[in-house]
Amino acid sequence: MKNCLNAFIETIQNAKSIAIAGHKNPDGDSLASVLALARLIELNYNKVPLCVYDGNIPDCLDNIPDRKKIQYFAHVDARQSVDCMILVDYGTEKNLGGVASMVSESKLVYEIDHHKNDSPIGIVCLNNNTAAAVGEILYDLMRQMNWKYDSDVLDLLAVSILTDTGNFKYARSGKSLKVMADLVDMGVCIENISNALNNKSKKTVLMEAAVASQAEFLFGGRLALAVIGKKEYKNLDGRGDTVLNLLGQIKGIEYIVLLKQQKEKQIGVSLRSRTKPIEHIAVALGGGGHMYAAGAVIYDTLDNARSMVLDLFKGEK
Repeated sequence: MKNCLNAFIETIQNAKSIAIAGHKNPDGDSLASVLALARLIELNYNKVPLCVYDGNIPDCLDNIPDRKKIQYFAHVDARQSVDCMILVDYGTEKNLGGVASMVSESKLVYEIDHHKNDSPIGIVCLNNNTAAAVGEILYDLMRQMNWKYDSDVLDLLAVSILTDTGNFKYARSGKSLKVMADLVDMGVCIENISNALNNKSKKTVLMEAAVASQAEFLFGGRLALAVIGKKEYKNLDGRGDTVLNLLGQIKGIEYIVLLKQQKEKQIGVSLRSRTKPIEHIAVALGGGGHMYAAGAVIYDTLDNARSMVLDLFKGEK
């Protein structure tokens, strides 16, 4: 790891152009990690990386620091290669979307991730799949390298950790809590960040609440399944966290499944579990994620996607 870190720093020091990106349809960890790393590089190496994304960014992330500094990839000349492309929180190559075209043109590719990936893209990988979020890895790098930081960096790291742990609901070790304690001691106000993230439209919240109220309860009430149809999907902001959280509060529920009809034959699948691993089901559907929070996209009809998901749950206890 020390050799990898040295190579990473040397490349940043020598690079004339740097780009940073995360996975398609950025969530809090992906977006905040991109922006935090860009700000750290700017503060410590006097270089301004190009931050890019593909897909849609949820409105609830509009108020995080430096939000306006990330650009949609199609608005950037993808034919112009950069000296160094850094991928954060991307999972696997198929999750990059259109950003993959920039990766293929880049001279050097590095990655910082906390997802398990058997086929990494980067020539140097500063990965740690035991970390709760990429923000946790960046915090360790910041401390290890004695990098300068400002309040925006600290707030972005906090956003990364808070959102990817579901406000620590999915934290499986004390490390993320310790990092957050340090960030609070360094000036982060969790209340302010939480208020900034409460930024969904009324249409979205009411739609998600209605979807949760129409959920099915299967396998003896252990699995809750909800569906956001194509008509309602236009009002979705992010992954449907309100639906997942509401259903997850019901006594006796172990698994929560949310099917989102993005297109006629494109169904987004969000999976959550209280205590039992669920990532293997997402992998079987062609996706991935974390042990208790994962997802996938099924390119089939909504009915067929529902059947596929339920078939996989039949063997679960």
